[in-house]
Amino acid sequence: MGTYGSLRRKAVASAATAGALALVVGCGGSDDSVTGGGKKDGKVTITMGLYGVMGLKETGLLEQYEKENPDVDIKAEIAGDEQTYYTALQTRLAAGNGLKDIQGIEIGRAKEITETQADKFADFADTPGTDHFLPWKESQISTEDGKVLGLGTDIGPMAVCYRKDYFGQAGLPTDREEVGKLWEGDWKKYVEVGRTFKKDFKGDKVAFTDSASGLFNAMVYGYPEQYYDDKGELIYDTNPAVKEAWGLASDAAEEGLTAKLRQFQPGWDPGLANGTFATAVCPAWMLSHISEKAGEANKGKWDVARAPKGANWGGSFLGVIEKSPVKEEAKKLVAWLTAPEQQAHIFKEIGNIPSSEKALENPGVKDATSEYFDNAPIGQIFGAAAQEIPDKQVLGRKDGTIKDTFSQGLALVEQGTKRDEAWKTTTERIEKAVG
Repeated sequence: MGTYGSLRRKAVASAATAGALALVVGCGGSDDSVTGGGKKDGKVTITMGLYGVMGLKETGLLEQYEKENPDVDIKAEIAGDEQTYYTALQTRLAAGNGLKDIQGIEIGRAKEITETQADKFADFADTPGTDHFLPWKESQISTEDGKVLGLGTDIGPMAVCYRKDYFGQAGLPTDREEVGKLWEGDWKKYVEVGRTFKKDFKGDKVAFTDSASGLFNAMVYGYPEQYYDDKGELIYDTNPAVKEAWGLASDAAEEGLTAKLRQFQPGWDPGLANGTFATAVCPAWMLSHISEKAGEANKGKWDVARAPKGANWGGSFLGVIEKSPVKEEAKKLVAWLTAPEQQAHIFKEIGNIPSSEKALENPGVKDATSEYFDNAPIGQIFGAAAQEIPDKQVLGRKDGTIKDTFSQGLALVEQGTKRDEAWKTTTERIEKAVG
């Protein structure tokens, strides 16, 4: 049986800052230049631009590839913040220089890449051995004329991470199966559990959940259409799914059920360490962050339960720049990194759920448990959640920007702004951002 948690995120601020700075500053050159990549004296150098913890370097895969291919040297720069990374990537794509041979692409940016930058990326449509992905994953990075601009790394099926000790202090079930049944099938039940928790919790003040925006994202991403329809038209201000999520998340905010801590923003990590909230909506990739930031003192206090509904929040791709001087070698590396065996390896090391159907069937994935989360069967929990994700996942050009803006709007509600006023401010900001 596989055990998740053998690798902790090594969040070194100076390294993250250096990675982001390198992306922003870039390197000069001709309009067709790519930073660093090339061939010399029988040696191939492949450069990569990544962000966050994608698991490619952290789990030793890049070193393994170099050992198996001694003529290949891989240079990866990793930015800690995806938004900074993507802003820099857009600048480099527009200028045509400063690019890496391989660039990471976050799911919220995929549609913008396929609609506006398709000519800048190599096509993987006919690459051998790449027919193992979930069908909807490949469609997210494909153009209308059939080009596949990248290969999938992870996906973000949803669960709820919860403090079982806090649930016990509130007189709630602590067993993960029983906890999942409390809110099965409906996020409204999740908020109702929060009301019970707030009323019955015995001890120092603890919020039921970390943020209103986490709840909002979990609800919205359970629908095939979120901010755009399948014709590419904006529907964020009329989509019933968005309005329902805004309403329930605002309820949680106004009733004091949240700790007012946006995920991955200042204050959230100390909240994990200090135990200031009892639950967090957690895509699979978030588990390694929680375990690192909550720390050894809270090991075994956290557990994982099924989410009320299936949804996908997050995930990434690896694309290759069309004019890379080592394009074919880079495509070969991407195909290897995203192969079922490597995706299963990353999952076993840091918990990123594979986008490969074959990897999801790997015993090391299906049977994996998390020692940190009280030996929760995360392979089964997230594997089942992955099967509940809607087959149709409509992405829009500015999905990432809109998501961030809604999170900022719900933070206003948490700080006391009336929900209608916050909605008005949010939609005005979106209109300005998307043009």
